[in-house]
Amino acid sequence: MGAAYGIAGSREPEVEGIFLCRGESEAAWFVQMNNTGGPVDVWAVTGIDSAQLLDNGSGLGYLPAKIPASQVRLANWPAPDPPRRPTAGGSGTRSVTRRSK
Repeated sequence: MGAAYGIAGSREPEVEGIFLCRGESEAAWFVQMNNTGGPVDVWAVTGIDSAQLLDNGSGLGYLPAKIPASQVRLANWPAPDPPRRPTAGGSGTRSVTRRSK
């Protein structure tokens, strides 16, 4: 992303790490948070146990480490209507990032 703003328009990282979603409802919530009006990519991450995620106080999990490119792929995201707040639980891990131009 380089010099691009965060998905919520922030100029500084909220945490030293990357937020990862514990299910599709959390991913949909992050997609809904996009304030740029532009497209959003959803990336699937493998090889991360949800027990490795830390909570920044909001109930959302983040991984305080780099993720090798071999563990990341563009997800086939259906762009559903997002929920208002993420829900706990679910399986799998997904990350959301804004598409750079």
